[in-house]
Amino acid sequence: MTSGTHIQRSVENGIARLTLDSPPLNILTRALLADLRTALAELGEEPTIRVLVLGATGKHFSAGADVGEHLPPVYAEMIPEFLATVAALRAFPAPVIAAVRGRCLGGGFELAQGADLVVAGEGASFGQPEIVLGVFPPAACALLPEAIGPARAAAIVFTGDPMTAAEAQAAGCVARVVPDERVDEEALALAGRIARHSAAALRVAKRALRGPARGHRAAETLAAAGKLYVADLMQTADATEGLTAFLAKRPAQWTHR
Repeated sequence: MTSGTHIQRSVENGIARLTLDSPPLNILTRALLADLRTALAELGEEPTIRVLVLGATGKHFSAGADVGEHLPPVYAEMIPEFLATVAALRAFPAPVIAAVRGRCLGGGFELAQGADLVVAGEGASFGQPEIVLGVFPPAACALLPEAIGPARAAAIVFTGDPMTAAEAQAAGCVARVVPDERVDEEALALAGRIARHSAAALRVAKRALRGPARGHRAAETLAAAGKLYVADLMQTADATEGLTAFLAKRPAQWTHR
């Protein structure tokens, strides 16, 4: 297995593995996201890859993006970079399995939404807590409504409440729930079942499942959500206040109550 600064990678028997390697919480910094985009681009050029498994070192998949990088002026670059990473994962030519243990929150959950299948540990938790900080999850707002329906997506985004792995499976966000200690093993077993098949057939099947119209629509909605975040949300006092209050570990003081 080779590794970059923040990402480990390996390829064996048609199965590629990318592992977030910034424990304990695998916070999605701009540097980590850049390494992930590079790895996805390079692996995407290898025609023998039949399936990709995205995992993480340590007890947690990812607790989300770096809150400090959401503040002015960095957010203007960070948000487009984050959305480009989610888009690159969705566009990976072979099927993608996310192997999730522990916390899968905020940007971590949005990253998992870019996968085709999610294998989760029984103790995993999923959620979009951004609204608590006075912001919103742009990738989730673009992807979740079509994936699980608008009502369930609205409940996840508007409440900010976490879901258990079982609840996430019931909502349609998770394909399989397994014991925590078997997450990697079960994800690789599923990858092995997929990797038995023709790489060409798998890639065309993925394109058919996503559909040209859905792929185009997802790209448009991701871009639109990013524009709303940068051009509208971050112009409000509440967005900066919520993020600053979180970093200062104090209650936020909203402009309107």
